[in-house]
Amino acid sequence: MSITPAAAPPELVKFELLDEIGHGGMATVYRARDVRLGREVAVKLIHPHLRENKEVAARFIAEARAVAKLRHPGIVEVYDVSDAEDKERYLVAQLVRGPSLRKLILEHPQIPPEVGACFGVLLSDALAHAHDAGIVHRDVKPENVLVEVDDAHGEALVKLTDFGIAKVLDAQSVTSTGQVLGSPAHMAPEQIEGGEVDVRADVFSLGVLVYECMAGRLPFEGKNPAQVLKKVLECHFPPPDKARPTVGTRWSAILRGAIAREPADRYPTIRQFGEAMRSELAELGIEDARTEIYRYLSDPDGYAQAFVPALVASLIARAQRSQKSKDVPGAAADLNRAVAYRPDDGDLLRQVNALAQGQWRRQALNRGLWAMGAVVILAAATPLGVRAWKRRITHQPPVPVPASADLVANPTSSALPPVSVSLVSSTSPSAHPPGPVVKVPPLRPFTIESPKDKERKVVITSSPNTAYLSIDRGPAGEVGMSGQTRVLTVGPHIFDFMPSPDSKTCCDSKSYSWKVEPDDGSGKPQVFHGRLGFHDATVRVAGAPAGGQTECGIRRLTVVGNGSVKVQMANPTESLPCRHVPGDKSQTVVLSAGTETVVAWPP
Repeated sequence: MSITPAAAPPELVKFELLDEIGHGGMATVYRARDVRLGREVAVKLIHPHLRENKEVAARFIAEARAVAKLRHPGIVEVYDVSDAEDKERYLVAQLVRGPSLRKLILEHPQIPPEVGACFGVLLSDALAHAHDAGIVHRDVKPENVLVEVDDAHGEALVKLTDFGIAKVLDAQSVTSTGQVLGSPAHMAPEQIEGGEVDVRADVFSLGVLVYECMAGRLPFEGKNPAQVLKKVLECHFPPPDKARPTVGTRWSAILRGAIAREPADRYPTIRQFGEAMRSELAELGIEDARTEIYRYLSDPDGYAQAFVPALVASLIARAQRSQKSKDVPGAAADLNRAVAYRPDDGDLLRQVNALAQGQWRRQALNRGLWAMGAVVILAAATPLGVRAWKRRITHQPPVPVPASADLVANPTSSALPPVSVSLVSSTSPSAHPPGPVVKVPPLRPFTIESPKDKERKVVITSSPNTAYLSIDRGPAGEVGMSGQTRVLTVGPHIFDFMPSPDSKTCCDSKSYSWKVEPDDGSGKPQVFHGRLGFHDATVRVAGAPAGGQTECGIRRLTVVGNGSVKVQMANPTESLPCRHVPGDKSQTVVLSAGTETVVAWPP
């Protein structure tokens, strides 16, 4: 927006303020131009009434010093800060051309849980870098996360900002005694109580952020800040899978390890929290968080249409693997979540019932209610008794499942068909009188229905196209430019993508569990696309003069002096236009995944 004369900001010697892009209780943020370097930056300008506040000034200096120690693609870079003799107090930072995560949550209240986890993974990486440098952010919330869409590289850049109340461990605090700084709904209990704060406070806050992305609401809500603070201190909140059943109990368990009342009950480090989320994403075939967020933001409706069938197929495939390994709670968790997405799927509901019945039978055997595969019911052996027994079989109580499995735990309040899998005690008194002595046939083996033996043509592509592919652990062959065309049976398959023998340094192998769906009648092949896990590239500058820096604008990368920066790669190679300052000379830098590129300062 244009700045009218009445609202014109003050003039700064080194920066031209162009337009306002943000406004908070302590400062206003402007898009500005660095008149010396000619680049656009963000300038955070303290409000006039706070200009002489010593504590605010100390916080500004603390933020500049804290972020100056950090250099990470997930953290907004600070370039400069006002001098003590300057009339205005301001901070100059990297300009991120995108909305806050708060705005995205408001615009997209149905963010898929896996996309929410992708935000969590990227932010955990950024926070881990800060923690390694001895800095606790203390104000992790959606408002302090900026998201920029990079169409050129097909990825989203997620950046953490506002270290204004960050705590430098082992350094003197800049807050007044008894003052609580932070956002009530996202603060850890010990932060509210004024106790000792360490990295586990950020674990708690990030857990709250990911919870909100997944569930579409905050875990702690109230009519006013006092009510919210009380709920945080009590740490009572609905599990995210109860707030939104499609989240599932696996994600709920992961978040429970972050949003705990006592720091000792949380993940010890933010890195461990991030790895828990990253591992679950990988289980479901998601490896590149930046790319996944980009795909969602580019077309939320189209993403959802493709995401749900693929996710349900992955959940069913993993549930079947869990059953084979006797992990009934794990199978129940995945089938429960699949039913939440497809409450009217008859095949899926039959699998749920089969799992529940199998567990009920195993429990009965363990209690000694079945002997040699038969039950002896004590009563008179009469035809009337046989009919009574048949009626009892027809009206059997609901089959029980383990309480830990929480099978079909209200996936939707009204959409589920009338299928009962609730927990019923085997010791409950029968509503029917005893019948005759009758032998029940031996139990049939517990099985899950498999898809009908149909086939469908599939096309598999990969990035890079030089990757090798193995299906169901069979022989591997190069995918190639046009992909591989195969005819596969309907049902789940394992797709292993591997780097070619001459490019092993670029990337890691990746495995996907995908389901081949029956032909919908169109005759079109089903298409699958796999991506290898690309290693970071490194840019190193050599021969830079004092005060020199190299800027690669598309990637928002800045290499100071003869330093180096790691670059996350979405492709095997990438060309970056870079500019050297001072001197304003440009050159194209070619990055390769897994290798270091040395950039010589131009003469």
